[in-house]
Amino acid sequence: MNSGRIFLVGPGGGQWTPMAETPYAQEETLQQALADYPDLLPGDQISPEAPRRWLLVKRELGIPGDANSASIWSLDHLFLDQDGIPTFVECKRATDTRSRREVVAQMLDYAANGTAYWSMDRLRQAATETGGHRDRPQPELLSGRANSTAH
Repeated sequence: MNSGRIFLVGPGGGQWTPMAETPYAQEETLQQALADYPDLLPGDQISPEAPRRWLLVKRELGIPGDANSASIWSLDHLFLDQDGIPTFVECKRATDTRSRREVVAQMLDYAANGTAYWSMDRLRQAATETGGHRDRPQPELLSGRANSTAH
């Protein structure tokens, strides 16, 4: 029994095509997939009763090191859920040689500094700019009026 296999089921269920796991050649591939399809994030695992719906605020959002400095880091993705709770997403390939501890420390730096030094105006502007590049306004994604998988 190979429980790790995934199959693509064709129209009408007649043809099943095995899908092969393939590593990403570049982090950019996964970053773009998450930007285009935020439902790749497991919102139903976070809250099965009220699965998270995601609003992409911005990709590569700069993070300052203090109140008076320019951005010194860049977060891969900042999402908000339907309750306005921020979710920081940083993509790493399995072949990244940095330790998990170093990556966790990186995310803690991002979270501490981003939440301390981002202004609401900056985040609104980032979300507006990101929404302007989408097929429909971003706030509609969180309202429940739109199908959250059609990005």
